[in-house]
Amino acid sequence: MKKKIHPKYNSASVVTCACGATFPVGSTMDTIDIEICSQCHPFYTGNDKVLDTAGRVDRFKKRAAASGKTKK
Repeated sequence: MKKKIHPKYNSASVVTCACGATFPVGSTMDTIDIEICSQCHPFYTGNDKVLDTAGRVDRFKKRAAASGKTKK
């Protein structure tokens, strides 16, 4: 490898989330600021909500029910 071209690796870099959670990681940066982490992301916390603002799910269910009735 070439000398003096690689960045310094920090094995104890600190990641700070917008929710306030912090945890250590290995990185070439000293501190890393993120917006969402595994402690506040809905997928990992189990608070996942399906947002149906345009009514697409209801329209799909209505069409599926209507098409099922005509085939019989």
